[in-house]
Amino acid sequence: METCIYKGIVTHRRFKPKRHFFSYKTFSILFDLDELEDLEKKISIFSLNKFNLFSFYNKDHGDRDGKNLKNWVRTNLKKNNINFSVSKIKLLCFPRIFGYVFNPLSIFYCYNENQELKAILYEVKNTFNEQHTYIFPVDKNNKIITQSCNKKFYVSPFMEMDTAYRFRLAEPKKTLSVFIKQSDKEGMLLSACQIGKKQEISTKKLFSNFVKHPMMTIKIIMAIHFEALRLWRKGVKLVKRKSKVKNNLSLEK
Repeated sequence: METCIYKGIVTHRRFKPKRHFFSYKTFSILFDLDELEDLEKKISIFSLNKFNLFSFYNKDHGDRDGKNLKNWVRTNLKKNNINFSVSKIKLLCFPRIFGYVFNPLSIFYCYNENQELKAILYEVKNTFNEQHTYIFPVDKNNKIITQSCNKKFYVSPFMEMDTAYRFRLAEPKKTLSVFIKQSDKEGMLLSACQIGKKQEISTKKLFSNFVKHPMMTIKIIMAIHFEALRLWRKGVKLVKRKSKVKNNLSLEK
């Protein structure tokens, strides 16, 4: 199976107006969306759209209506004139553990019939149950992919909207590497990265990661609020959310 686990760390480093750093051990799953039903049959502690120790729900992504995610990706690529024959779509995200998950960032990798990476979708969520997806075409098969865009979605209550993202990542293979830099007109505000090493997915490997990181998905949302409290105590000013959204998308080039 091409579905696999990436065990590693997530780090954030903030440079201004106050310096702030944190690092957490995590593991993510790179789901081949064509393998979800087979994965459920193969792994006893994993279910598709049903409760289990580990699970994946279609309603956690895309339009969040529970419909087929591959069709959702194809539809939105076509709407934005990114035209190629989509053969395979892989989704990097945290799985549900005991029915709960919060994914600050999920990444769709979209391949053509020749297994060439042709598009990437960055699906960003905030803690207000809102979501924005940045859609990027991939024109060249470089080992390192760099993409940038202006921020269009309220995420952190400690970060201004008038900023820009720069993504730097490699196609996930033996290792995973995703780097994000956020800057304003005066320079870098924050850098974030997720790195990991590939593990074949199996009941044994999943359970081993659960034992090492029990209730990881709950710890993620707790860590977000804990780090927000640390920033508030450092005196970083709050930025109010000006508008409410649900599931927005934007084409970036």
